[in-house]
Amino acid sequence: MPQDALSKLLAVRDWLMADGATGTNLFNMGLSSGEPPEFWNIDQPDNIRKLYRGAVESGSDIFLTNTFGGNASRLKLHQAQDRVHELNRVGAALARDIADASGRTVVVAGSVGPTGEIFEPMGTLTHALAVEMFHEQAEGLKAGGADVLWVETISAPEEYKAAAEAAALAGMPWCGTMSFDTAGRTMMGTTSAAMAEMVEKLANPPLAFGANCGVGASDLMRTVLGFVSTGSARPIIAKGNAGIPKYHDGHIHYDGTPELMGEYAVLARDAGARIIGGCCGTMPEHLKAMRKALEDTPMGPRPTLEDISAKLGGFSSASDGTGDTTNDPKRERRNRRG
Repeated sequence: MPQDALSKLLAVRDWLMADGATGTNLFNMGLSSGEPPEFWNIDQPDNIRKLYRGAVESGSDIFLTNTFGGNASRLKLHQAQDRVHELNRVGAALARDIADASGRTVVVAGSVGPTGEIFEPMGTLTHALAVEMFHEQAEGLKAGGADVLWVETISAPEEYKAAAEAAALAGMPWCGTMSFDTAGRTMMGTTSAAMAEMVEKLANPPLAFGANCGVGASDLMRTVLGFVSTGSARPIIAKGNAGIPKYHDGHIHYDGTPELMGEYAVLARDAGARIIGGCCGTMPEHLKAMRKALEDTPMGPRPTLEDISAKLGGFSSASDGTGDTTNDPKRERRNRRG
């Protein structure tokens, strides 16, 4: 029988709701641009508790720790590379307290973001060094009480593979999402189909995989359909931004309303995603609307690209990057199978 908290929930629930934005919420609490959010785990713990509580009280079944940039490479930019274990441990421990006080099963997901480095031969990052950095972070999150590692916003397949290895070294179950922000591909050129294929070949595959961040909710939904069309039996994660970022009065504002995010959550579920959350710009009011929509709206047919663009707005590119000129992942698959 599956022992970890996430597997147990997935075994009894059709869908699970994840959380929303970390950065947007913290900026609203006064985090300044360029300040590492992870420092707040020590310096402003009440604000981090408020962030976590906001997700739990809005109905999230899973929420991420404030440790996205908590690897040695990112922290080195602030001369804090020797604080990796401490910042991750405390970020997870604060989350554990909030989850345990909720009165229901809430999964603490230890957020692991990219290193910010480029792999050899284009850059200097080696596989061994990436594994070492992710492993150090994973051990801190494990010590703080995280249930699972949550690797997110990855664009290079090499980095995803290194995180998988690090999770195995730490003896932690994990989930992993990539960010598809360049005409349906990640910045390093990975398509939804290529990711689904890569995940199944890993020696230590994730409990669930999918997409986060990227452009808008429409593009993310198209990527989810791409995953589904590969026939993967593994749970799929959809964590889309609250609309499209707009520059407004000197700051970035996401134009997605709670109503739009409610529509997105239902579309994601009907498309086949099992874990549904928000990314940048997603606030507690968005999460509440998503939870209500998921609970109140009966399961519907799998949405088409036309359904998605009609409800969430148009796509940012003509293709999702999978070499599919019809712009319909399902139709392309059928043609190849004859």
